[in-house]
Amino acid sequence: MNKKPKTAISPTRGEDYPEWYQQVIKNADLAESSPVRGCMVIKPWGYSLWENMQRSLDKMFKDTGHRNAYFPLFIPMSFLEKEAEHVEGFAKECAVVTHHRLEPDGEGGLKPAGKLEEPLIVRPTSETIIGAMYAKWVQSYRDLPILINQWANVVRWEMRTRLFLRTAEFLWQEGHTVHATRAEAIDETYKMLDVYADFAENWMAVPVIKGEKTAGERFPGADITVSIEAMMQDRKALQAGTSHFLGQNFSKAQEITFQDKDGEVAHAWTTSWGVSTRLVGALIMTHADDDGMVIPPKIAPAHAVILPIYRDEEAREQVLEYCNALKTELEQQVYGGRALEIEIDDRDLRGGEKKWYHVKRGVPLRIEVGPKDIAKGAAFVARRDTGEQQSMQREELVAGIVEMLDGIQNNLFQRALAMREEHTKTITNEADFRAYFTPKNADSPEIHGGFALCHFASEEEVQPLLDELKVTIRCIPLADNETPGTCFLTGKPAEKMAVFAKAY
Repeated sequence: MNKKPKTAISPTRGEDYPEWYQQVIKNADLAESSPVRGCMVIKPWGYSLWENMQRSLDKMFKDTGHRNAYFPLFIPMSFLEKEAEHVEGFAKECAVVTHHRLEPDGEGGLKPAGKLEEPLIVRPTSETIIGAMYAKWVQSYRDLPILINQWANVVRWEMRTRLFLRTAEFLWQEGHTVHATRAEAIDETYKMLDVYADFAENWMAVPVIKGEKTAGERFPGADITVSIEAMMQDRKALQAGTSHFLGQNFSKAQEITFQDKDGEVAHAWTTSWGVSTRLVGALIMTHADDDGMVIPPKIAPAHAVILPIYRDEEAREQVLEYCNALKTELEQQVYGGRALEIEIDDRDLRGGEKKWYHVKRGVPLRIEVGPKDIAKGAAFVARRDTGEQQSMQREELVAGIVEMLDGIQNNLFQRALAMREEHTKTITNEADFRAYFTPKNADSPEIHGGFALCHFASEEEVQPLLDELKVTIRCIPLADNETPGTCFLTGKPAEKMAVFAKAY
């Protein structure tokens, strides 16, 4: 009788993917639920991941001419009411502050005392409050463009939450720009989409499809929404970042006007764009395995961990001296624009416990050093992505660690890309579409489906079928999408293909 292979994470991806996801977060010590319903506590290892993402993205934003600022957490309700489509899109998700000040209730508790003259919305996004400030700052075409980003928290009162993917409060960045012409604003919208795609693929090792959202999936109040869409290991799509061309909708609502070169008063053109801590969820569901987290080296909180191995105090001193010297040498190397970050784990734990602790956290390289390794001037090195292990001479390790890390980074991207390509299918008729998105076992829906590439003629006509199958139109790909065809459902002529998928 074959025994089931032991894994560090139980259940496995194949057994119960949603629970596997939660267990990876727990075992990698990334985050946990807070006492506040729907909110999370991001623990140091998880927050270090976010910091590295933030650091890399922040440089990319500044390299494209943007500067950071900060705007209020609270938005007057009247500001949201000025843009009808926007408020309608976010109304159900808004948290509202109606009172200020607390006072004793006479029974040992507290009660709100003063009622606010106007309710305040805890920002679900900041277009309206930032637009009000831009209306004050913009007078002439010489004041434009304004290119500002803010790193902040936002609140969307989600009823069904999942750590990193969907929480009532989450961290993000939101860029908000103002331009003198429509063309400039549209260029900005696509430029920032390219920045997001670059970051996802070259830093997170997550392959993405750049595309435009349909009218039904568009950001409330936008003329154009473009996004990057990634496939997770359960074949569902995750929207990993969005960029919006807002036209003049918000500038008219907020009266952002300026005197143009001809001396005429004109409304400005605006954009907004953002990514959030949802990217940590994308990272988990793209790369983690049944032993825990797997982190691409470019954003890893630690590139390698050194595990000293010894049996007595005399050996301990010798081994730690060697480990510290090796750490110093490795930290002279640079990868992904930053010096290598190396940890030494000298906790009083058994070797196996320490090994699995770092496996589950996804550290790219583990380096074990014992007296026998020192005698040979060597170290024992293991890769997290492939499990490959080898003894390496110290000089060889120091000289080759950057190449090893780059190999891990590239392997993770290629592995994720191959997975997406394997589960992407061109579908031309309703029967095949239904079969693709229908689980074989309705009582226990196994992982199924993927990305379906289909021509479609009308969003309204396909929507009932999508609702039935719990499928959404993810985007209309921007690249390699010029061949007309016929709608998979109606047979009518269709100009473009779209990516259809079940999604988070």
